[in-house]
Amino acid sequence: MKRASGFGLAMLLALAAQGQTVPDSLAQRALACTGCHGKQGRAAPDGYYPRLAGKPAGYLYNQLLNFRDGRRDYGLMSELIAPLSDAYLKELAGHFASLDLPYPPPQPASLTAPELARAAQLARQGDPARGVPACTACHGERLTGSQPAVPGLLGLSRDYLNGQLGAWRSGQRRAQPPDCMARIARSLSDADLNALTQFLASQPLPTDPHPAAALPAPAPLDCGGLPR
Repeated sequence: MKRASGFGLAMLLALAAQGQTVPDSLAQRALACTGCHGKQGRAAPDGYYPRLAGKPAGYLYNQLLNFRDGRRDYGLMSELIAPLSDAYLKELAGHFASLDLPYPPPQPASLTAPELARAAQLARQGDPARGVPACTACHGERLTGSQPAVPGLLGLSRDYLNGQLGAWRSGQRRAQPPDCMARIARSLSDADLNALTQFLASQPLPTDPHPAAALPAPAPLDCGGLPR
């Protein structure tokens, strides 16, 4: 059997001790992830532990590497995947990427008309004066991400979006260099960050919520997590 996380292995041993037949499948071993990330990786009810289902496999794989190798800081995740090989992490990422499940409803926003206009500008046009590209330039015209390694921004809670942008600002979350998202997060004012996360969390998913097959143009910034 391929190596499973300590939590997943404990679950398997408990079932075996009860005389139950335990299937040796990736879906069974991935149950260790769903304790935090929700059933089938749909996200936890509070939205803080994010959705895994349907995200690009390359993005999920990069994040697993970032947790394992210390670029992202969350002790439980780091401990769970510390002993796992690159090949196993890639297989696990592919499993969750293959799941096609419904998204939660959008969250209501409490933005003034000027704040809403500013957030829409940042999402669709960016702020060239600050060196901030549009979200759509990397995350796709529909903001649902793009293959092979850019995640969607819709269907996520405002708390999660705030937490991640704040972590990039503080250096608690890092990506493979050059870290373009850290640069963008540090270029946003507090007011812009608040408006943008409310705007994104309030947007409904399009009819086709899947990541785009590719970006229509090269990414505006050099990002270490993207294929070159």
